[in-house]
Amino acid sequence: MTIFATGPSRPIRRLLIANRGEIAVRVIRACRDEGIESVAVYADADRDAIFVRMADQAHALGGDKPSDTYLDAGKIIAIAQAAGADAIHPGYGFLSERADFAQAVQDAGLIWIGPDPKVIEALGDKIEARRIAEAVGAPLVAGTPGPVESAAEALAFAKEHGLPIAIKAAFGGGGRGMKVAWRLEEVEELFESATREALTAFGRGECFIEQFLDRPRHVEAQVLADRHGTVKVIGTRDCSLQRRNQKLVEEAPAPFLTDEQRARIHDSARAICAHAGYSGAGTVEYLLSANGTISFLEVNTRLQVEHPVTEETTGIDLVRGMIRVAQGAKLADETVPEPRGHAIEFRINAEDPARGFLPTPGPVEVFDAPSGPGIRLDSGVAQGSVVPGSFDSLMAKLIVTGATREEALQRADRALREFRIGGVASVLPFARAVLAQPDFRAEDGDFRVHTRWIETDFAEPLAEAVAPHARVAPAAQAPLLRLAIEIDGKRHELGLPASMLAALPSGGAPAEAAPETDEALLAAPVPGTLTLWQAEDGAEVEQGQVVAVIEAMKMETRIEAHRAGRLTRIAAQGEVLGFGAALARIG
Repeated sequence: MTIFATGPSRPIRRLLIANRGEIAVRVIRACRDEGIESVAVYADADRDAIFVRMADQAHALGGDKPSDTYLDAGKIIAIAQAAGADAIHPGYGFLSERADFAQAVQDAGLIWIGPDPKVIEALGDKIEARRIAEAVGAPLVAGTPGPVESAAEALAFAKEHGLPIAIKAAFGGGGRGMKVAWRLEEVEELFESATREALTAFGRGECFIEQFLDRPRHVEAQVLADRHGTVKVIGTRDCSLQRRNQKLVEEAPAPFLTDEQRARIHDSARAICAHAGYSGAGTVEYLLSANGTISFLEVNTRLQVEHPVTEETTGIDLVRGMIRVAQGAKLADETVPEPRGHAIEFRINAEDPARGFLPTPGPVEVFDAPSGPGIRLDSGVAQGSVVPGSFDSLMAKLIVTGATREEALQRADRALREFRIGGVASVLPFARAVLAQPDFRAEDGDFRVHTRWIETDFAEPLAEAVAPHARVAPAAQAPLLRLAIEIDGKRHELGLPASMLAALPSGGAPAEAAPETDEALLAAPVPGTLTLWQAEDGAEVEQGQVVAVIEAMKMETRIEAHRAGRLTRIAAQGEVLGFGAALARIG
């Protein structure tokens, strides 16, 4: 890679990917380009996934819950050692921003593909990251000096500084554990929700609060830094198209910025990372208000989901760059490369945009992807795959590149028309609707998209453009029976689907389905864990009142009463529910 002045000094022969889905596929491909063997680890639900078949080795983690699989650091490191791996790449999400995991990897004598543990700890603590940003003069809005201890303290901050406020997980990222309060009466409830979501997703529930800029754009700088003190800003991205604070469409370079704004973002991103002693690929995020105010948001100490748009517009392979940095390679300089063209990424999630982007895990019966000039697809699924309900809903990423933003939009329109997905719901109808909006196309130079655009300005056009998908229940997957066997005197564990052993009982009668004619029944709109009842058993509730919370695919879904009346609970708090399972009756 021409961006490096010197090559790697630490060899990597075999690398374990501590992740799943499309990012595992992406890292496997980078390993092949580097001549490195890849090792995959997988949960039971992923045993037939593309990344498992692609890897040179694949090892079962045993289990289906995140805590038993991709969040089990000890299990992952033990597999890496048994497989003879030299290094671990964490991908994004899961353990990628856990300093204790990075330290454990290094303590085990393995190479960690990412920044040093102490840097992850400093920048992963959003409060400490704000202090670093202040120290280098980066732009900031008002916020709490440390974690907020209670919902009452959150309410006091809102009363003092005004609304809206952002309640954010101190050790979170990716939009999880972040809630925006627009009314005083919802501050305490959202604080509790953010704490629960942060604890589920990151293992720590501390939250802090800062002022939230109304209708801001989300702009970020991609950084690649070596272990010799060189910090290179690769370019900018716009990620303003979000729902529930999670990105859906991203583009590079960030359009419609002034030269002064772009320089301020580049300079402060470089200064923050240099001050922290950063190495590897990372992203410094900002909010840009309608009046031009820039405010530092956070640093993601990992590879971003949207990294391909930067790769397409710079020619720099960020995953291979991360690996080489970890091996000791030195960057040639700190100059920002001139972008070559424009790229737009569409996240293809298994979600129903007509039902509030509800996750819809299940079988992928059709997956007919587009191709042609300017088209790249990073996918973790294919026709016949199954999207499990235990993990993230991202199936694939469609990246479209053109010589100009206008050409990229034209190619995106063609690609999205060609793309067909059947079985599970997908966000394809949403993406097509976005492309038709003048606010997004901004042909007059007036880019009117902001981080709440989907829920506000675009809500009515979206409702008119998309129809609810036929609901799909997750495909039943036979449990694995694990048996110990010996081959040539060596013990192995064999996993067999229970259905293969006809002599065994079927596992009990299926749960009785609730009668479709029972209009009083409140059913689970998504499979997941019933984490909280917000209405007492026997309470009188109003239509639209939030009565329960289900955690699905690491996100909280608030369940509203479909009618007014007396609520009688059926499901217990903590119970794992299937799609359409009976929650309660309201009569």
